[in-house]
Amino acid sequence: MIAQPLQKQRSPRQLISRIASSPEQIEQAQRLRFRVFSEEYGADLGAEANGRDQDAFDPWCDHMLVIDEASGELAATTRILHQRQAAQAGGFYSEGEFDLANLHQLPGNVAELGRTCVHPDYRNGATLALLWAELARYLVTQQVDYLIGCASISMADGGHKAWRIARQLQQKHLCEESCRVTPLRALPHLANLPEDASATVTVPPLIRTYMRLGAKVCGEPCWDPDFRCADLLVLLEVSDLSARYSRHFLNRGGQ
Repeated sequence: MIAQPLQKQRSPRQLISRIASSPEQIEQAQRLRFRVFSEEYGADLGAEANGRDQDAFDPWCDHMLVIDEASGELAATTRILHQRQAAQAGGFYSEGEFDLANLHQLPGNVAELGRTCVHPDYRNGATLALLWAELARYLVTQQVDYLIGCASISMADGGHKAWRIARQLQQKHLCEESCRVTPLRALPHLANLPEDASATVTVPPLIRTYMRLGAKVCGEPCWDPDFRCADLLVLLEVSDLSARYSRHFLNRGGQ
């Protein structure tokens, strides 16, 4: 599940990025995830959540943080599951939504990005850029060849926007047949889509960032009833990152 940031300006000079190094920092990330996914977007995280979005994958993931150094507030977080830990975790999170058989044939190392969210007070391009900078360093140092993840689209309107965005992305950014995936819970087709269903719609900011970096969508969307959204599986071949974006991210500050 990936929550979509709105626009609200805040000075980036107070922000630093790092990978969580303690259970307390991971809990801080889980509490931000709960605030965004459950309280803001209405995800059903279960009665036992107790203010934290946590699952069986968290112990096997590296959790990336953007922190306001002045206040200690967590501004943004995402987690990444490297394939060397995925086997111990029982597979990738997205295997609960898609048949990844084709992607298991990819040469090299695969890692999965997920649970990306941004605190409401820090939703601006600078915060996301710092988070992506931490991710870029990880991809290089951990020798990741392919990055996958579920890109989420709200179903608040019953699915019309999700289908239109999915179709738009498939037209412009569909991966080759050998990398296609099949949703385990296909998004229900809508018989009453408007005649302009193929018209251009605004793609959520995080998904736009993926596409600018060269990511491809791997087929049809999946219905995620817990998070009440449509998920598209996206694939980024790390070697396809343009030199401009690689330099931009890797030269940003953060520890």
